[in-house]
Amino acid sequence: MKKSISYIFILLSGICWGCIGLSNRMLTQMGMGLGNRVFVRNFGTLVVLTVVFGLLHREVFRMKLRHLPIFLGSGLVSILLLSIVYFQCQTLCSLSVAAILLYLAPSFVVLISAVLWKTPLTGRKLAALGISLVGCVLVSGVLGGGATASLPGIALGVASGLCYASYTVFAHYGMTHYSSYTMIYWTFLVAGLGSVLLADFSALGPILRQPKGALGCMLVIVVSTALPYYLYTKGLEGVESGRASIITNIEPVVESLMGVVVFHERMTGWMILGVACVLGAVMLLAGGKETDGAKQRA
Repeated sequence: MKKSISYIFILLSGICWGCIGLSNRMLTQMGMGLGNRVFVRNFGTLVVLTVVFGLLHREVFRMKLRHLPIFLGSGLVSILLLSIVYFQCQTLCSLSVAAILLYLAPSFVVLISAVLWKTPLTGRKLAALGISLVGCVLVSGVLGGGATASLPGIALGVASGLCYASYTVFAHYGMTHYSSYTMIYWTFLVAGLGSVLLADFSALGPILRQPKGALGCMLVIVVSTALPYYLYTKGLEGVESGRASIITNIEPVVESLMGVVVFHERMTGWMILGVACVLGAVMLLAGGKETDGAKQRA
């Protein structure tokens, strides 16, 4: 795959993930609890992937048992546990603090890549990481005041960042043996089956029977989960993991813009500066020479 296409895939994945706030707010307003939202996202994505791959890529259903730990890690830690700890963090901290802690993930990925795969910590990459983190803080609106946090909430937020970063690690190892399609499918097979334990089907049924509820579920399954995970995993074939993780920091920018456009939330000068920082970091990385030797391969 061409490097430019890989960058586009990574960028689009971040944009799609940024749309999850819209569908999540729709479902929350309709009274859908945390367990059911996690179940709908993960199990619904599993169903969609099973149908699509069953028609187009049946080879994804083959997996060697010795590689099962990779998919147990990506499914249980990177997907299922991430959902649980991040949503719980949001109940103990303000949303802005929770978002900042989640977006420590690129820092973790850059450091993990340097340790595990000897990926060079170039000046360009460190500069982009710093600019991106500053941008995330500004976009979150935390400088406007009103941000709250607790020690347990901060711990959960840091854990969410680690869980988020772990997908890149598991994908790196998984894609040395399997295609990006296989990596995604077995990850969500584990996450989808695991999330069944969190579902409350008696409360879920009435919401799914409403058009707004069904639409919200389809948005979170297709637009905010299945599509971005495919694009991100596919993009890792041509973009080094640390760069890819920093580029996906476009997600909070999209979430903020979605709040302004759809929910008429206020956009401050600090937030506009934050958007510029994140976009600048993405362009800084995209314009740099790929010197890392740890590219992912399908």
